[in-house]
Amino acid sequence: MTIYQELQLNSAGSKALIRITKDKKERRRHILIYNLKVYLVVAFCFAAVTLFSMVFGSENSIAGVAVLLALLVLRQADFGIHTSHGLLCIAGIFSILMIGPRLTNAVSPFTAFFINLICILILMFLGCHNIIMSNHSTFVLSYLILQGYDVSGHSFVMRTAGLFFGMILCMAVFYKNQKHRVHKRNFSHLFQEFNPFSLRNRWYIKLTLCLSTTLLIASLSGLPRAMWAGIACMSVCLPFEKDMVKRAKERGVFNLVGSLIFLGLYFILPANLHSMLGLIGGIGVGYSAGYPWQTVFNTFGALSIASGEFGIAGAVILRIGLNAAAALYTAAAGWLFDQVFNRISEQRACGEAV
Repeated sequence: MTIYQELQLNSAGSKALIRITKDKKERRRHILIYNLKVYLVVAFCFAAVTLFSMVFGSENSIAGVAVLLALLVLRQADFGIHTSHGLLCIAGIFSILMIGPRLTNAVSPFTAFFINLICILILMFLGCHNIIMSNHSTFVLSYLILQGYDVSGHSFVMRTAGLFFGMILCMAVFYKNQKHRVHKRNFSHLFQEFNPFSLRNRWYIKLTLCLSTTLLIASLSGLPRAMWAGIACMSVCLPFEKDMVKRAKERGVFNLVGSLIFLGLYFILPANLHSMLGLIGGIGVGYSAGYPWQTVFNTFGALSIASGEFGIAGAVILRIGLNAAAALYTAAAGWLFDQVFNRISEQRACGEAV
């Protein structure tokens, strides 16, 4: 395996390669490449977002994160349809990201609820036809963070311009990397194949309802950082019920662990190093192969930003509370959704049998 091929592996792949390598010299080589990859990715992400912020404004750095996330996904993943038709999916996804988050922040919570229903369901249809790819996690996450870090006026114009630039860039990279893949489906099949009783479409509906109601409850409760609850909900709402229960436990427990570790580091490190905690979290995520420790280190970046607004104690309490509540609600709401859907499916099957 070449150095370039090793650099393309994710953390789990790199760790597996290191684990199975018996030759000590080769093992050291794999370890070195793995460490190099983590710091190269962190450096690239930092440089890319910084450059984006310089062009489109520092208040739009979060849009740079959304573009970067999409770019990292689309360089490898596809939509399960003709590559040229996949460009339509990218255009649709970025159109939602340009319009949806701003619109939900300009209307009442109940109106925003219906907008969220429409936008999130469209993102699922366009971005997650192939469930194994998990593309939805990137696009829905981008929708939520853009909603959470809203801008208006000239800043919104610049954000729209930045997202449009990101769309063109993602289209170019996607087409270059995916043009030789062959698929029988086209864009229209994404909608023609809709069946609310199929596993995939049933999950689309469940995630959309759970996430939209989570955001509505957080908004009506007047809680800040509603996007944290939304991200926790999206993370927990998996296609299978048993997986949701396990993920809800992991989300609550490891978010608590991450928050406590961040709190400890905050008090141990001198004040002039507090700004580095977000970077430490990014490096930690790079080394994390599994969801639990990714959850731990993802808290660092969120708390680094929120501590400036709510204070360290307020940010930690809010982070732990929102994530635990959202995870519990999503598991319960998902279970209820599955029970209702199973009952409807049984009645439908009985009706067809008659």
